[in-house]
Amino acid sequence: MTTARQAQKESPWKIGMFAVLAFAVMVGALSLPLLIRAYLFQPFSMPSGSMVPTLRVGDYFFVSKYAYARIWDTVPARGDVVAFLLPKDNSTVYIKRVVGLPRDRIQMEQGVLHINGVAVARERMPDFVGEDPCGSGGVTKTKRWRETLPNGVSYEILDCVDNGFYDNTNLYTVPEGRIFMLGDNRDNSTDSRVLSMIGYVPLENLVGRAGMIFFSSTVGARGAPPGIRWGRIGMLVR
Repeated sequence: MTTARQAQKESPWKIGMFAVLAFAVMVGALSLPLLIRAYLFQPFSMPSGSMVPTLRVGDYFFVSKYAYARIWDTVPARGDVVAFLLPKDNSTVYIKRVVGLPRDRIQMEQGVLHINGVAVARERMPDFVGEDPCGSGGVTKTKRWRETLPNGVSYEILDCVDNGFYDNTNLYTVPEGRIFMLGDNRDNSTDSRVLSMIGYVPLENLVGRAGMIFFSSTVGARGAPPGIRWGRIGMLVR
């Protein structure tokens, strides 16, 4: 039989164990979201139209941070939609599509992407009708193409104007340890074609690969409240 004296001796130990367990649970509950954000997934939103039609202004999506874990020194695949730190300041995050890998030769000729001297296949699609992807001040029709990279990755791109400023470029040779990025909205994107702004992106600047859109809202026109794009919620970024 347990005496009162024995019970008194056991109580502090039990209380101490409960306190330790409670503290561990509290620390775990507080630190788990931080660990997920730091090492697994991080939410981002799309502030510009540079990736229309793949990503639209008001899209909220997760970025998979373990996709390019530095410990594995992983090089992204052509066609991946990637978040990265701007090489100029290493603090601003941009999101673009990878089209050039180390040692690739990249050039735009009459709006057509060329990789290592070969034109990337593209197919004309019906015009994109949407939320002013070209900044013209209203709902417009924009030329749309389906582009297919040499590795088979296929996606849609927009062409706001013929003979745009970066529709014809010099030849870019991607250095070792770097990649070349383009926006899907080709005439409305600051990307690797602009060497003074972005240029070749170091692999160590990669944040992760865009995954799922978890929320999407339109910008309210003329003071109207924003709407929800229900059809985009749950979409995978391709």
